[in-house]
Amino acid sequence: MFDIIIVGAGPAGLTSALYALRANKKVLVLEAKGYGGQIVNASQIENYPGIEKISGYEFATRLYQQVQKLGVEIKYETVIRVEEDKTVITKENTYHGKSVILATGSENRKLNLANESFFVGKGISYCATCDGHFYKDKIVAVNGGGNTALEDAIYLSSLAKKVYLIHRREEFRGEASYFEKIKKIKNIELVLNSVVTSFNGSEKLESITLKTNNQQEKEIKVDGIFIAIGQEPKNEIFCNVVDLNEKGYILSKDGVHTKTYGIYVAGDTREKSLRQLTTAVADGSLAASIAIKELNESEKNKKKEANFKI
Repeated sequence: MFDIIIVGAGPAGLTSALYALRANKKVLVLEAKGYGGQIVNASQIENYPGIEKISGYEFATRLYQQVQKLGVEIKYETVIRVEEDKTVITKENTYHGKSVILATGSENRKLNLANESFFVGKGISYCATCDGHFYKDKIVAVNGGGNTALEDAIYLSSLAKKVYLIHRREEFRGEASYFEKIKKIKNIELVLNSVVTSFNGSEKLESITLKTNNQQEKEIKVDGIFIAIGQEPKNEIFCNVVDLNEKGYILSKDGVHTKTYGIYVAGDTREKSLRQLTTAVADGSLAASIAIKELNESEKNKKKEANFKI
């Protein structure tokens, strides 16, 4: 029996584990892939208070090592169901907890075009820092308009011969500081008011077709494209214990409590207006603190009941 079972080992999940362990709770972290979540893909983090600059991988590793030193138990297993009684079922095992924190984050959103899955690893990537080195001195494109897309374009410009930055609108959603950097980089070309409509090639990606807002089509030859159009959650497996909004994010009463008592939510997997590293760790600390408080209150009530019976 674990005091707190945390589903997800990204910044929110690991921060929850850090707080719970420091409160002397028995903690289990379940993670399907690897620690760190989406932040490991960030080439540079420059907006985290107190840290001027750090790579996403280094930040995630530091947090992981910090939690490890406190003796956290992490199992790399895929969760397939959570029950109301806080039983967590994975593909391999069943675990019992007194409370559960859902911190599963989100996954890269795909364009869902024909041949997209075929060209993954053959010209299509969702992680510039993971795969950018494969495109040294080649021609690449980045598709997106948020911070991730802008960061990817800046990072790839130091490797690739040319970078096309494709966005469906006239203006970018990302921070102005990133865009100011991009305007000074000569090998980045902006392709605005355009959407990718097809991936072309035989064995590997050779070009992409774009359609402009006025319905004109054009083909661009590229060796690779990095898709950075945001994330989407995968919370359907939890719908028996939580409510989801129309986009699949977990609804909460106060940013922490779900509809099931003792099951909490933290990080990018919940409905909120801002998804940043700072908000993820804040969510993790708050979810763990409330879980700890309510566990302690529950234990006190049980002791009172036991004493009353005696």
